[in-house]
Amino acid sequence: MTKIKFGTDGWRAIIAKEYTTENVARVAYATAKWIKEKTDNHSAVVGYDCRFGGELFTETTISVLISQGIKVYTSEGFVSTPMVSLSTLKHQAYAGIVITASHNPPSYNGYKIKAHYGGPAIQDEIDAVEANIPKEYACDIIPFEELKSSPLVELIDMEQEYIDHVHSNFDIDAIRNSGIKFGYDAMYGAGQNVVRRLLPEAYLMHATYNPSFMGQAPEPIARNLKPFAEHIANSDISCGLATDGDADRIGLFDENGDFVDSHHIILLLIRYLVEFKGVKGNVYTSFSCTSKIKNLCNHYGIEHHVTKIGFKYICKEMIENQSLLGGEESGGIAVSTHIPERDGIWMGLILWEYMAKTNKTLNQLIEEVYEITGSFAMDRYDLHVPEEQKWAIIEKCKNQDYESFDTYTVSGNETIDGYKFLLGNDDWVMIRPSGTEPLLRVYAQAASTEEVIKILDATKATILA
Repeated sequence: MTKIKFGTDGWRAIIAKEYTTENVARVAYATAKWIKEKTDNHSAVVGYDCRFGGELFTETTISVLISQGIKVYTSEGFVSTPMVSLSTLKHQAYAGIVITASHNPPSYNGYKIKAHYGGPAIQDEIDAVEANIPKEYACDIIPFEELKSSPLVELIDMEQEYIDHVHSNFDIDAIRNSGIKFGYDAMYGAGQNVVRRLLPEAYLMHATYNPSFMGQAPEPIARNLKPFAEHIANSDISCGLATDGDADRIGLFDENGDFVDSHHIILLLIRYLVEFKGVKGNVYTSFSCTSKIKNLCNHYGIEHHVTKIGFKYICKEMIENQSLLGGEESGGIAVSTHIPERDGIWMGLILWEYMAKTNKTLNQLIEEVYEITGSFAMDRYDLHVPEEQKWAIIEKCKNQDYESFDTYTVSGNETIDGYKFLLGNDDWVMIRPSGTEPLLRVYAQAASTEEVIKILDATKATILA
């Protein structure tokens, strides 16, 4: 029996190894049992992204759900995670289920659970599902064509519902008629059709169905987007947007083809929503985000709170409090003018509207933010180390054994989620084991990119010595 454990964002496993129809059926049964224990609203929205076996694992999930009396709303073809979350809210379903492994390598698939409010289920609910997972569960898998005729299955158009929601919340004409050239790298993911329909003039890259992702993990970080960056640098594109496999994470490039990280994106979003849209509320960001966010929030007189890493922790705060924005270093950002869910395309559209309305470049807007917060740089290393060594390093962090990293002396520690070492001058380095992948993440903040790399190199050399 495979022990199934949800990480910071769903259950993920290698297809045909741990991720099988038998194990998906076990999780689907646990989800159905959880729904029936929690509510009389026995309903769920189910969708899948562009990964291998998406339709098969969706058939498995729906077959189990309807066998347990759960009404299912679903779409034909792939959809993004934000589409499932939005449709869960719009159709007043109790849960949303997305068959996706997000940004993981192509060999993975996964299972995300969304709640009735249109965002990730909180930890207590995930724990309840995990507790219900049986050692085995057998169920006949019904082909999708037959499922469509079931009285418990209702076909909806999640993509169209999402597009209608975009048009209700954005000045798409202003973006299209701005004279600004935009580009989009779908990374072969589930956002490709939406952007093509919303902005047909935009330049599109990797916007075809290819579940192999050409061997590249569809995570929108700089090293995975080099062809896109090179194209932008040699074209008239003023801003490039990229999203991950299920389109809930954002990556961004300026007019020079330089990567703009999520820390800067969060700052830009806060400024636009507060100054131009008049939106108020608290800001919630994960432990690995830049401390400059607090500076900007102080400037506007709004509260800033730091959460553990994992968007489910941010979502919990957003649905329980008056919020403006919730965001994490990995590119998952939500705003109160949408749903409490990460949405890479939605964040990109806000920034493109910002540029269109102000007729300014991304770098000009960033410089205006720097006038308030001061300039800074962020980066991270992902270190693939043996499990034994990884946890030995974490034990040293826990015991505060690291007093310096080469010439960088530790002046203080923070341990909300992971281990952050304060280095003075608003510089810091943070060490944390990944919650979804077998690696150690090392983050750093400093005044310049050169200094960030020096800190990361010094930290790497120290902990791996």
